[in-house]
Amino acid sequence: MAKGVSNNEEFKKTIVKLLETGKKASEIASEYDLNVKNVYNWQKKYGTIIGSDGTVTNNKEIADLIKKNKQLQEEVDILKKAMVIFTKK
Repeated sequence: MAKGVSNNEEFKKTIVKLLETGKKASEIASEYDLNVKNVYNWQKKYGTIIGSDGTVTNNKEIADLIKKNKQLQEEVDILKKAMVIFTKK
């Protein structure tokens, strides 16, 4: 790939799948003319994580869940404050 050329998300996921089959990052990088650092970054972003209970997820899903959890916690805090206000009357 030429410098400055962006790769689409599907291509990145394909590269990560190659990594997960056991192929070395350096081999993939040279074969597809990529920077090894990019390959590792894509692995962090798109790579699968197998939980102790066998569930499969990835870092993007985890980040989305953390964001959603934070939002829900803020809503709970607001509702707790509202309960205090309404129970005083």
